[in-house]
Amino acid sequence: MSEKQRYVVGRRGAAPLWLAGGLVIVLLVIAGHFYRAESERLGDLPPIQLPVPLKNLAPEINGWKLSRELEIEATTRQYMEENFADDYISRRYVNAATGMWADLYVVYCSTRPAALGGHRPGVCYPNNGWQPDEKQMSEFRAASGRRIPCLVHRFHKSAPNYSEVVVLNFYIVNGRTTLDEREFSNWLGRRLNMEGDPTRYVAQIQVSSVREEYARAAISGLVDGVFALLPDEEGNVQAAFSLQADPNDAS
Repeated sequence: MSEKQRYVVGRRGAAPLWLAGGLVIVLLVIAGHFYRAESERLGDLPPIQLPVPLKNLAPEINGWKLSRELEIEATTRQYMEENFADDYISRRYVNAATGMWADLYVVYCSTRPAALGGHRPGVCYPNNGWQPDEKQMSEFRAASGRRIPCLVHRFHKSAPNYSEVVVLNFYIVNGRTTLDEREFSNWLGRRLNMEGDPTRYVAQIQVSSVREEYARAAISGLVDGVFALLPDEEGNVQAAFSLQADPNDAS
C-alpha cells in the first residue's frame, strides 16, 4: 500500500469517529435544552412526598438526642429551593453520656433527582466562608453493623475567629449508597420524575462537628434511623411498616 493509499484509508477511518463525537455533543445540547424547557414549564411541580417525612426522624437514636433544629445557610437554602429539594432536615444531636455533639443534614430530592449534583461540601462550605483543608475517602460502620462509604472533608475559618469543622458526606441513590455524583447526574438522572415515584430519588446524608471522632460517632448512631425513612432498593420504607404495625404511633 502506498503512502497516499494509507493516508486516504486513515481519513476514511477517522471520519466516523469525528461524526460520532459531533453527534454526541449535539445530543447533549438538545437534551440540555429540553431539560431546561421542561423545568421551566413545570416550575410549579409539587414536591414528591416521602411516605414518612424526614421530620419524623426520632428525637433520640442510640443515645443521640435531638438538641435543636438548625437554620440552613441562606445560600444553601436558596440552592435547595431553586433545585426542588422535596424534603430536608438540619438538626443538632448531642450524646449526654459522652458529651459529644454533631449536626445532621439530610436532603431528599425526587422531583429532579440530579439537582443534588452541585450540592456538596466542597462547594457549599467554601461558599459560606470555610477554607478547604483536606478530603479523603473513608467508611464507617452503622450501629446495625452495615459498612457505609463516605467522604471526609476538613475545613477551617481564619483568625481572628479561627474554627474547624469535619464533614462526613455520602449519597443514597434509589436505596443504594454511593460517593460518585455521576451515578445520578447523567441523562436519566436529569429526567424529571413525572410519575411522582418517591422510590426514584437521590438523598444526601451529611454529619459535621468540630472533631472527626464526634462526627463518626454521630453518623454511626443516627444513620440507621435515616435509612428507615428512605425507600430501600426494593422500594420499601421501613418506617412506614413500623407505623402500620403500631397504629397508635401514626400521628
